[in-house]
Amino acid sequence: MSISPTAEGFRAAFRRPSLTLAEIAWRWAVGITATTLFFFGLIEYLNTLPVTNRELLFLRSRQPYLVGQAIAHILRGSLSRAVISAMVAALMLTLLWIIAAAVGRLATVRALLEYFRRDVASYVSAGASTGDGGRDVASNVSTSDVAENGAFPTLVRLNFLRAAVALAAVCGFLGAAVLSGFASPDTHPRPGLAFLIFLPLAGLVYLAWSSLNWLLSLCGIFAVRDGGDAVGAIFAAASFSRERAGPIAAVSTWTGLGHMVVFVIATTVVSMPLGLAPLVPWRLVVAAMIVVTSAYCAVADWLYMARLAGYVCITEIPEALFAPTPPSPQPVPPDRMQVAPAMTLQTTIDRDEPILSDVPSLALET
Repeated sequence: MSISPTAEGFRAAFRRPSLTLAEIAWRWAVGITATTLFFFGLIEYLNTLPVTNRELLFLRSRQPYLVGQAIAHILRGSLSRAVISAMVAALMLTLLWIIAAAVGRLATVRALLEYFRRDVASYVSAGASTGDGGRDVASNVSTSDVAENGAFPTLVRLNFLRAAVALAAVCGFLGAAVLSGFASPDTHPRPGLAFLIFLPLAGLVYLAWSSLNWLLSLCGIFAVRDGGDAVGAIFAAASFSRERAGPIAAVSTWTGLGHMVVFVIATTVVSMPLGLAPLVPWRLVVAAMIVVTSAYCAVADWLYMARLAGYVCITEIPEALFAPTPPSPQPVPPDRMQVAPAMTLQTTIDRDEPILSDVPSLALET
């Protein structure tokens, strides 16, 4: 028998909807907190801005130049406070995400490990009980207990590294923008060349960030399973991604294609209320966009859980079960069997052979 980690990941996401709900709970808690804090801070900041009668007159004129001058005068002297407040809010939200992500990943990975070590292991044992070789393979399925200690601090450290990598990526994008700006000075502006330089630099930064972020997110599985430190989890994840590159690529590809399809569908659906914006009330348009966006985020979290379950399946199931079973040889019917002609093996010496004669030149005379 053989096991597909992609199919097992989707099956685990179907059979255990509580895992997706747990993933949605901590992700949406952080997202709703960030959104609420953003709008609350924006409203409070706008309420603290002094607006004089002259600036209000410029704003009501609807002239782009006058409106720009009024906004620049209003924000003068108070924008620095807004930047400092935004930095403090981002720091607090990052701390909240680090703790919430550690708690959520600890709960989901433990549940997936128990699922694959109990349900899938019994399924493999039942399916492989037809032969002694199958029993040997099934006996290699891990049945040890999940590590109880040391997982949460390790997950916190790994999430801190992910946040640091994200900050480094932001600095990398800013550096790419600065470097590309040198190709388009004010004296000889060349925006096209600057964009062509910025695009590959930004692509390299994104590729480096996505690779490191994926590896650090994969480390959470080994941090929960083994209970080691962050360095050991990173080493285990790197070795795992090198040794099981084929199944990992299969799981990532299929879940990535599913995510792309869902994104295209959600983008198409959300464009419909935008097209009807001049005909329907704006509140209805905003409500429809919120519903479609929430549904897309829920499906994306479900796909992420299916991918995580596929990775856990690869770590827990022996590699021999991932390879397709070679077909057994088919018996040949008796009527098609060809019997080879019997060959008689000569075991005596021919005394009449001339080369064996004792008479000189007898072979030449014959």
